[in-house]
Amino acid sequence: MTISNDLLLSALRDPACTVRFSLRDWNAVLRRARIARIVARLAHLIEEQGIIEKIPERVRDHFVAAHAEAAQHARIVRWEVNRIEHALTGIDTDVILLKGAAYVITGLPPARGRLISDVDIMVPKDRIDQVERALIDRGWGTMKLDNYDQRYYRTWMHELPPLRHEQRQSVLDLHHTILPPTGRLHPDPALLREDAIPVGVGRLKVLSPTDMLLHSAAHMFQDGELSGSIRDLADMADLMKVGGEQPGFWDGLVDRAERLDLARPLFYALRFAQRFLGADVPDAVTRQAARFGPAWPVRTLMDALVSRSVLPGDGEKRYDGSAGARTALYIRSHWLRMPPRLLTRHLWQKSLTSWAAMSGKEPPEQAA
Repeated sequence: MTISNDLLLSALRDPACTVRFSLRDWNAVLRRARIARIVARLAHLIEEQGIIEKIPERVRDHFVAAHAEAAQHARIVRWEVNRIEHALTGIDTDVILLKGAAYVITGLPPARGRLISDVDIMVPKDRIDQVERALIDRGWGTMKLDNYDQRYYRTWMHELPPLRHEQRQSVLDLHHTILPPTGRLHPDPALLREDAIPVGVGRLKVLSPTDMLLHSAAHMFQDGELSGSIRDLADMADLMKVGGEQPGFWDGLVDRAERLDLARPLFYALRFAQRFLGADVPDAVTRQAARFGPAWPVRTLMDALVSRSVLPGDGEKRYDGSAGARTALYIRSHWLRMPPRLLTRHLWQKSLTSWAAMSGKEPPEQAA
């Protein structure tokens, strides 16, 4: 881990320490925070400590700009959610907001200073075609993908191909569950819907606090590549803090994870949120989750890989093993997402597509 990333972690864990940062320190921290898309989050943490006036003026200028950008993202998300709900008027189904949209609409701490590139929603699988048609009728369209990718999404994935609004250019991801059905873990979306919480008086809902944390853990440690994902880890640390203030949150967390087939991602979430961000997790919960961790060789390997990958790089050539770690975790993400036969076919098709793009030819396609 580089000195710059050590400084960034220190700022996230203990914002008060930033009053001792030099301008050179701030230059390094801001560069990495910008790559990780957490400049405004860092500003919020410092403001909550009441020390913003002790931060150099040049740094505060960056914070002001980051706040303005994040506020604009939040306004866009709220409007897009409004338009989605309007587009689905007349369809008898609840719509569950996921990830960033859920944080913004409910005002949860992970929304502070958040930059959001798309809106994610989940509906029952037996309603997803009807929902897609309604959205298309209201101006969204399927983003341009080749025929193989279209079939791949619709046959194997937990979401349809992304939709983009033709006028606003906003992107919408339409899910029917939270992990690919082809993957190793299979959380039951019906269980998620049962505990979902209404937002306002309409059809919109968000996942329960427990399920929101488990979804974030699944997204990072089961369906993601982990590279530069310190923001996701910070989201989980925030959700742990907020959830921990509610009666029964910690008591039922591991049992709920086991029921949803998400105990392994939860183990990693607790482990690394504590290690990197000092998340306050009861010892009893840590011990309970440890039952679902991997054998010690895999655990030791994951510790090394995540430590070299979760924090942002800056494009500089480094010899600390981070490039190899990121590659290994990229391979791991695909290995967890698909069985070997499907993975082989998928990688072969992608190789053909890449070759065709370089040679200017049409790629041969196989059935998904």
